[in-house]
Amino acid sequence: MARIPGAPRSQGGPIRRLFVEIVYSLTRRRLGRVIMPIQVSAHHPKILWGYGQMEQSQAGSKLVDHKLKGLAELRVATLVGCPF
Repeated sequence: MARIPGAPRSQGGPIRRLFVEIVYSLTRRRLGRVIMPIQVSAHHPKILWGYGQMEQSQAGSKLVDHKLKGLAELRVATLVGCPF
């Protein structure tokens, strides 16, 4: 369990709420649920934006085959004990 609770959707102004809802829906579509790192990053929209940019850059990179990227992600998650 995370030490910091996830950010509620109702927190902040209307633009921030819209941005968080879009990120949450994209995460649900891709992973099936909203994972805790996204919820914790949603406390600060600029950090959430940077996190999303990093994920998009890694996903869009053509330097390594996508199957090898998936295998590397799985290996790292296993090494650090990540539950996703």
